[in-house]
Amino acid sequence: MNVQDAYRQRLTSAAEAVRQVRDGDMIIVSTGVGEPPTLLTALSEQRREFHDVKVAQILAVRKYGYIDPETVEHVRHVALFYGSATRDGGQHGWIDFLPNHFSELPAMIERGLMPADVVFAMASPMDQHGYFALSLGADYTMAAVKRARAVILEVNPNVPFAYGNCHVHISQVAALIENEDPLLEVGLPTIGPVQEAIGKYVADLIDDGSTLQIGYGGIPDAVVTQLTCKHDLGVHSEMIGDGILKLFESGAITNRRKNFMPGTMIATFALGSKRLYQFMDHNPALEMHPVEFTNDPFIAGQNDNLVAINATLQIDFLGQCGSESLGSAPYSGTGGQTDFVRAANRSKGGKAFIVLPSTAKHDTISRIVPTLTPGTHVSTSKNDINYVVTEYGVAQLRGKTEKQRVHELISIAHPDFREQLREQARAMHLL
Repeated sequence: MNVQDAYRQRLTSAAEAVRQVRDGDMIIVSTGVGEPPTLLTALSEQRREFHDVKVAQILAVRKYGYIDPETVEHVRHVALFYGSATRDGGQHGWIDFLPNHFSELPAMIERGLMPADVVFAMASPMDQHGYFALSLGADYTMAAVKRARAVILEVNPNVPFAYGNCHVHISQVAALIENEDPLLEVGLPTIGPVQEAIGKYVADLIDDGSTLQIGYGGIPDAVVTQLTCKHDLGVHSEMIGDGILKLFESGAITNRRKNFMPGTMIATFALGSKRLYQFMDHNPALEMHPVEFTNDPFIAGQNDNLVAINATLQIDFLGQCGSESLGSAPYSGTGGQTDFVRAANRSKGGKAFIVLPSTAKHDTISRIVPTLTPGTHVSTSKNDINYVVTEYGVAQLRGKTEKQRVHELISIAHPDFREQLREQARAMHLL
C-alpha cells in the first residue's frame, strides 16, 4: 500500500477518531498550540460515554468542555504544568498534577512510570514519503508515539513542516482527521517599566556569541528587545517564540558561534504568531527536537556561554526559588527551569538568570523574603541558584555564603522593605 492510500484509509471524522479511546486510557496531548482542538472538542462532546479517561498535557492553552468538575469521573485532566485553563481546577482539587522536570517526561513514558495509551497531536500535512511533522510540540509526544496503542493526528495545512526529530510516519498512525482552521496565536506580553529595567540588567551581562534559552513572559521578552545590537547569538531553548523571531530578523541571531550544533536553532515547542509558524516551515536554520534532547542539562550544557533566563514568584535568603506556587496553591509547574539552570551552570562561561519584580500586589509585598511562604514548591534550589535580577539590580549568589547571599539579595530588594529584611536577617543570625 502506498502512503497516499494509507492516508485515505486512516482519514475519518473527529467523532469516530476519539472512539479509539478506551475506558481507563491515558491520552497524551502535545504542549500548547500543539494540542488538537477538533479532537479535544469531540472528546469533550462524548466525555460522558467514557469512564476513568485521563488527558495529560504540560500546558493547556484552551479550556475545553472536558475540563469540567462535574464530569471528572468520565474524563479528567492531568496537568504537567498549570496554565490559565487548568489553574483553577488544580487549586480546587479536581484537576490532578503530576510533578516532573520537563526533560524527564519522555523517560517516565518510556519506562512505563507514566501511561501513554493514546496520543492526540496537531500535525503538518504529510510529505511525499509519508511523514508528518509534530513541529508545534515534539516535547514528550515523540516518546508517547513509540508506546501508544493509538496515535491520532489532526492534520492542518497551517502547521509548519519543521526539520529535526519531530516526524511521525503514516504507518504509526491509527486515525487522522483534517482541519484547516488558523492556528492559535499567542501574542507577546505587555512590557512595563519594571520588566524593562530587569531586561536591561540581564542584557548587559549577555555577551556576543552567547547561546540563549528564553521562555515566554514579559521579562524574557524585555531582555530580547534589548539584544538586537548583539552579534552572533545562538538559540538552544525549549520554546521558540516571536521574541526569538524578532532577534533572528534583526541579524543578532546567526548561530555561527555555537560550538554545539552550530548554524542551527534548537527548540521543542513553538508558541507565537502566524508569522512565527510560517518562519518555521522547511527552514534549515531551525530544528525541533524532543524535550529529552533540548532540555537535558548535559546536552544543553555543551553549548559554551549558555544563557538561561527564567522567572520566579518568590526567593528566600538562601536563594531557594518558589516559581510554581503561591504558598501551597499551585500556579504553574517546574517546566524546564531546573533543566536550564543546571545546563547553564554546566556550560563553559554559562550564566543562569532568575528574574523577578521586587514586589507584588502594588508594592505591598516583598518577593524577596527570609523564608519561603509555607507550602511553597521549590523549583530552583539554593545549590543551583546563580544570578538573581530585580529592577533594582543583580545579585550573584553562586559561591557565596548564606550571609553574603543575604547582603546581595537585600541590595536588590525594593527600598521600602530593605530595613525590615535586615532586621529579619539579624534575628536569623544571618547579619
